Amino acid sequence: MSDQKPNRKKSVLGRGLGALLEDSPAKHKSEEILPEVVKTGIFEIPLDQIQVNPFQPRVHFDKDALAELAESIKVQGIIQPITVRKLDTDEYQLISGERRFQASKIAGLTQIPAYVRTANDQQMLEMALIENIQRENLNALEIAQSYQRLLAECDLKQEELGDRVGKNRTTVNNYLRLLKLPPTIQSAIRDQQLSMGHARALINIEDVDKQLAIFKKAVDEELSVRNVEALVKALNEGTPEKPSKPELDPVRKYEINKLQQQLASHFGTKVALKSNPKNKGEIKIPFNSASDLNRILEILEII
Repeated sequence: MSDQKPNRKKSVLGRGLGALLEDSPAKHKSEEILPEVVKTGIFEIPLDQIQVNPFQPRVHFDKDALAELAESIKVQGIIQPITVRKLDTDEYQLISGERRFQASKIAGLTQIPAYVRTANDQQMLEMALIENIQRENLNALEIAQSYQRLLAECDLKQEELGDRVGKNRTTVNNYLRLLKLPPTIQSAIRDQQLSMGHARALINIEDVDKQLAIFKKAVDEELSVRNVEALVKALNEGTPEKPSKPELDPVRKYEINKLQQQLASHFGTKVALKSNPKNKGEIKIPFNSASDLNRILEILEII
């Protein structure tokens, strides 16, 4: 019995401090609470391990454009890696590059080169929005919505936002004002039926009905930005000298002016065309000589 006790102590102490720590509950606990160090860099990652970006600012992807990109990827491969963050073992989330990600799946790829970086939710949102604003062909409404999200969800001021996206405060504000337009006009911007220039002109109309009326005319007649600006200017010119006298609707006024220009071009001389809200009026065609009168009469096929 006396020979066994020293041996038992020696076997315990002889294992050393390292061996004791292996069995220490504190050691195992520290292993559990230490976070895994995420390796950053470019890696080939299986596509089925990547989740889409929940903060993606682009909500519509052109199918034909994706198909073209997929064909390019089949031939050239992925030239620029996508960017992801690691969520867990074999689990990643897309930060930027969703078009390349989706096109790679269409092309039949099983893995994709990706730059892995660390980012929390707010950083991820900011990176996704700014990357898309700078690199993707977003329409004006998508840019406006991205700016709004950066202000609201990333707690940025307009000056800070301008610095992040490389735009001055006026430009940022012009985009944000698009979000005040009626849904019908916003849809036209999103579908690229209406340009940013057209939309900026329409913003200056306070009355929604008149705003929609000029918008419809702009789309139906494919008016230029300058023409729309002229319509808006006519609308905002102010009250007439005699308020009791009925005033022409600005859209009708624009039509009369346009017709007057066409008549002047047709007759080769200045033409005065007047009309009232009841569609009554007059046309005056001046002439400078007898021969000029005969020329006008010939155009009218009177002689």
